[in-house]
Amino acid sequence: MIKEVLIKTVDQLMPMLSEQEYREDLHRNRSPYLYRGLPDVSYKMFTSLSRNCKELQKELEPAILANFAKYAVNDEPGITGSVWRQMILGQHYGLPTRLLDWSHSVLIGLHFATTEENLGEMDKHDCAVWRIDINEMYSLLPESYRDIVSRKQTTIFSVDMLDEAAGSLEQYDRDMGRESMIIIEPPSMNTRIVNQYSFFSLVPMEMTDIEGFLDEKTQNTVKYVIDKDLRWRVRDMLDQLNISERIVYPGLGGLSKWIARHYFVK
Repeated sequence: MIKEVLIKTVDQLMPMLSEQEYREDLHRNRSPYLYRGLPDVSYKMFTSLSRNCKELQKELEPAILANFAKYAVNDEPGITGSVWRQMILGQHYGLPTRLLDWSHSVLIGLHFATTEENLGEMDKHDCAVWRIDINEMYSLLPESYRDIVSRKQTTIFSVDMLDEAAGSLEQYDRDMGRESMIIIEPPSMNTRIVNQYSFFSLVPMEMTDIEGFLDEKTQNTVKYVIDKDLRWRVRDMLDQLNISERIVYPGLGGLSKWIARHYFVK
């Protein structure tokens, strides 16, 4: 079930910003949630592969990854041995993949929800931050996958653990069907991944309706809808908290985007 929460004031953000469960075993507070920000509430969850290749994504995905690996091997020699490494590296550089971006930081989720290419659209429509529960996603996995992560005392896959669980795209799709998908933490191959506190969900090919899956199979998924009249207020708050393009996209590109928005005339 997807719970929808409408946020119209800054005060209503506070529960969202402090979602941490107390762990008796650790005597610490820990969050089991991942967040995904969308700048328009009407946007649906689709992978870049499905948007790019549509009904031919299953047929074209192997060719996309093979060609990426063939031409990228000079820059990244380690990607030839793992289709999952190819996918994660390609995602970072804009390659169409079946990965969906998430962050362990709600502030990063809010950043992507309150950032537009056309800043004149900021107060024209509501935006959204999706929240999923890592532990709940783990509970839906096939037993063989749960065993692998349990041995590592975690609920999150690494690339090496995924290589052990599924050596091919076809095996992964058979194992998951429409019933589950894994959450993977990418290797810290660059500062963007580190700064964005990045995680990915690996969407099975048969899962054509991601939101339908979350609505049917989960209980802790939340869609936070942020009112369009609050977007600039949240955006300015995030800048003061040092969450901006300058941090999210380290380098001159991110710096330029941040400065352009800072001096945008409403």
